[in-house]
Amino acid sequence: GSSWQKTQLENPLSLRSEPISRSTRAELQFPLSRVDRFSRQRCITPELSSSTPDLAAILEYLTANILELAGNEAHSQGRRRITPEHVETVVENNHISITYFKKDAKSSDVEDNTLLVLA
Repeated sequence: GSSWQKTQLENPLSLRSEPISRSTRAELQFPLSRVDRFSRQRCITPELSSSTPDLAAILEYLTANILELAGNEAHSQGRRRITPEHVETVVENNHISITYFKKDAKSSDVEDNTLLVLA
């Protein structure tokens, strides 16, 4: 009796483990299942689904950098919250992000201030 209770207290997941999400296993904040689903819905080849963790990691990295710069912009203006205007300013003023978010002929039907957002 006591050795079983001792084992259970040392490792509470030893008897029945909870399901672990793909994002948690990949140590990412971005939802891998959602990125995978969106990439399949956009008619990207099914072979690409094996590189979904890489795609999610890149999206997470870009998002973190943009939000960090937007936070710095908000702080320099004496604000405590990041607004869409701060994000827009960062994207427009950063020469690297301009290449990722520039408008092309395909996106002409989208409003000027709208960015692609994973919902």
